[in-house]
Amino acid sequence: MSISRIISTDKAAELIVKLEEMHGPLMFHQSGGCCDGSQPMCFSEGEFKTGSSDVCLGSVNGCRFYMSKDQFEYWQHTQLILDVTPGRGSSFSLEIPLGVRFYIRSRVFTEEEMAELPEVVSG
Repeated sequence: MSISRIISTDKAAELIVKLEEMHGPLMFHQSGGCCDGSQPMCFSEGEFKTGSSDVCLGSVNGCRFYMSKDQFEYWQHTQLILDVTPGRGSSFSLEIPLGVRFYIRSRVFTEEEMAELPEVVSG
């Protein structure tokens, strides 16, 4: 079985399907703080411009998931778990008008899993 850097809960997967029906293909970028806190942001694919300072961790439910290289340095040993919680976040993420927001949980990879992880690709 292939190890993924980013996975989702069933609730997050259901929300992604709903958002894709409304907005078409999606992408995620893990916010690094500032005015949006530190939460995953969901955009229509291509709406958020990634660059050489971003890395793609892979796909979650068919949507590419990015974060900055600097932030990845801290998160590289963990599997990110995309989840959903009720409440309005303070961001431009597509789910906000629905009264919910995405958030990230994580767990540390085992040494065996670390050895199987694919390389990340720049933005």
